[in-house]
Amino acid sequence: MAELKENKVNEPKVDDIKAAAEEKACPVQKARYYVTEFLAGGLMCGKCLPCAIGSYEAGIRLESIVEGRGVEADIAALGRIATVMLDGARCKKGKDTAGFILEWMGTGLYREHIEGRCPDRKCLAFIEYRIIPEKCTMCGLCREACKHNALSGQKRRPYLGGYLPFEIRQKKCVKCDECRKVCPEEAIVIDVKSKEPVGV
Repeated sequence: MAELKENKVNEPKVDDIKAAAEEKACPVQKARYYVTEFLAGGLMCGKCLPCAIGSYEAGIRLESIVEGRGVEADIAALGRIATVMLDGARCKKGKDTAGFILEWMGTGLYREHIEGRCPDRKCLAFIEYRIIPEKCTMCGLCREACKHNALSGQKRRPYLGGYLPFEIRQKKCVKCDECRKVCPEEAIVIDVKSKEPVGV
């Protein structure tokens, strides 16, 4: 009995999950985090199917959108899922989860992600790091900071000419932000990249 009480005390609260979700800059990431924690954190009791099945499917759809694999059908499915959850969930927690998904439906942010843009530049699938050549002094600090060998180029030396400019190898870049943090000239920026067609 004491163990059950302790588990009850340690259960995450809806307000705690919502507060943590609100710390995310991107609204789509907010929704994904909320649904993921709702499923994993023991808040979902699983007693009603609209909530149990709906939140699971919503999590998959939101994951696809955040990771750049989302399609138009995901938006329609999220709207349908959240509406059914709102009407059919037996508890306030399920209805709150549905409301959290629907909160951003009318803003167009889901569609922006489908079209390959994260306005807040927080979803890694839609951004890339780029060096502005005019600002780069070729000090080499970025390459030294990169643990993934994602930067090419030559450090400037006073007795040599014909340097290879620093560039970021996009396929190797994991977007850890370490290069941008150490750049004294703010020559590394986060840019929006074009979304590749799904399946390519």
